[in-house]
Amino acid sequence: MLVNLGDGYTLFTVLASFLQGMKTFKGMVSALILLLNTLVLVSVLMVVALLKLLIPIPASRVFFSKILVIIAETWIAINSTAFRWIHGHKIHIDVLPELSKDDWYLVVANHQSVTDIPILQTVFNRRIPFLKFFLKQVLIWVPFLGLAWWALDFPFMKRYSRETLAKKPELKGKDMEATRKSCEQFKNFPTSVINFVEGTRFTPTKKQRQNSPYQYLLKPKAGGVGFVLGAMGEQMRTLLLVTLVYQPKPPTMWQYLSGDFEQVHVAVEKIPIPASLLHKNYITDVKFKQELFNWLQEIWYKQDSKLSDFYGQSEI
Repeated sequence: MLVNLGDGYTLFTVLASFLQGMKTFKGMVSALILLLNTLVLVSVLMVVALLKLLIPIPASRVFFSKILVIIAETWIAINSTAFRWIHGHKIHIDVLPELSKDDWYLVVANHQSVTDIPILQTVFNRRIPFLKFFLKQVLIWVPFLGLAWWALDFPFMKRYSRETLAKKPELKGKDMEATRKSCEQFKNFPTSVINFVEGTRFTPTKKQRQNSPYQYLLKPKAGGVGFVLGAMGEQMRTLLLVTLVYQPKPPTMWQYLSGDFEQVHVAVEKIPIPASLLHKNYITDVKFKQELFNWLQEIWYKQDSKLSDFYGQSEI
């Protein structure tokens, strides 16, 4: 009996080591494909980006912008296809609402892992306009990446500190003005902007520290959404609420590349943005701030209820 237990334990150990080795091998293959895909397509993207920079004709810049989005979408498609070939169907997507590449969307999701972004890219790639997010103005000077973000028409935002505004009150509202100018190119073609309203990745420790009223979420911050609607309210009329549920827990980037998680469940709900919240100034309009926060809080309670339902089903 002892020998059998020992043999069984040895067999189990060998099997576990083999499976872990396979995950490591798959992770290395995934990382290699990601690296090669990035080196090739970012090199092509840089060439087109330089052409866009050197030929300041509006019509040509719109043309180059469309080419650049095709390159970025191809990069995402290769990454997503490689992941599916290597790891199988680990991203389970509920039936999606009717979506269009000819509309503008504000995408809001719960935030649990650094892998949220590649998963959202996989879900929405070529279903809606290319996902973008607001960047600080100073990031435009980051070597290579700054040019890539500018070329892909990522909106840059300029924010002044309270200290600066106290010294120079004439600057109040100038940051919103600069962001609106940065978003002018979106009038030429539709776009999607993503915002993680929690501001940081969820953990039980952060939830406790915040004294969050939600079971699976941190408190929402309305500033990012307010800034987006203030800058792009004329075009953006629809919010896509995305619910991400990892099983058994959110993976690290290496665990994601290795397929070292069971699955991630993705649900998307399409929500009209109230007309009263469009094209307002979040910096100066106190009433708008409160209305936006109330609306966002309602959505966040709905999001928490969805997460509770998902986790409840997984425990049955």
